[in-house]
Amino acid sequence: MNNIYEAQAANKRKSALVVVLFFLFTALCVYFISQAAGIYIGYQPTSLGFAGVALIISGVSSFVSYYFSDSIVLKISKARPADPNRDSQFYSVVQNLSLGAGLPTPKLYIIEDTAMNAFATGRDPDHAVLCATSGLLDKLTRTELEGVVGHELSHVKNYDIRLMSVVAVMVGMVALLADFFLRMSFWGKGSKDRDRGEAGALMLVIGILFALLSPIVANLIKLAISRRREFLADAGSVAITRQPSGLISALEKISQDNEPLEVANKATAHLYIANPFKDKVSSGARIFSSLFNTHPPVGERLQALRTML
Repeated sequence: MNNIYEAQAANKRKSALVVVLFFLFTALCVYFISQAAGIYIGYQPTSLGFAGVALIISGVSSFVSYYFSDSIVLKISKARPADPNRDSQFYSVVQNLSLGAGLPTPKLYIIEDTAMNAFATGRDPDHAVLCATSGLLDKLTRTELEGVVGHELSHVKNYDIRLMSVVAVMVGMVALLADFFLRMSFWGKGSKDRDRGEAGALMLVIGILFALLSPIVANLIKLAISRRREFLADAGSVAITRQPSGLISALEKISQDNEPLEVANKATAHLYIANPFKDKVSSGARIFSSLFNTHPPVGERLQALRTML
């Protein structure tokens, strides 16, 4: 049996390790692809300028989506503001747990859908939004709802939206940089000076390999970070509610609900407490497909939570 604080500390260490590895990988990608691009065009001193352009483009687009993430996601999800009278239990649970967690009460919204799911978004605790489906509110007990709300408040408290926005900038930069270099090497003629030497030729080969593989690897690491943050939010829910049984029971009900959420899409799927698409894969493909999931398997989450009972 693990206590709450041991579980949280372990999840933070694992999450931090994945994030550090991601930034190291990104740095390697930027270096090799930029150097290869500089050698290709014969103007190596400014080769890192390509990385700067990619960073600016991906940074601006990600900043816009980050700063307006709440309004964008709510509009896509067709969510309505929660009503204090009609949705009194939802209001009561969120206000009580927010007070216990030392957080401002987030704005509350509801998606009118019988599927069971919930998500939190917003750039910081002062601009947080918590949204649940009507199906979740109808089918969960108060204790189960507290487990789900605690999970989402943990995302807010841990600044997970901000972290994933930074990660998205890095992934976008790598993808754009790789695309620039591949298009340039495919359509361009390169430097007229073909005497690049063995070191230059080797750097070009390494740059091409990184350009081909780095967008895929970077996206896989981004998904791994997302999965680690789910474990951390589960442990955070237990720290807030002091009862793992509520979230355990809620996740069991959500996993048994086979109805997909109609308004969900690939851009918003990672926000939800569980996979909104309810994808089913064969046992033989499960290991491979799990690499591309935004959420860890529910069974693994339940196993981790049961160690805290």
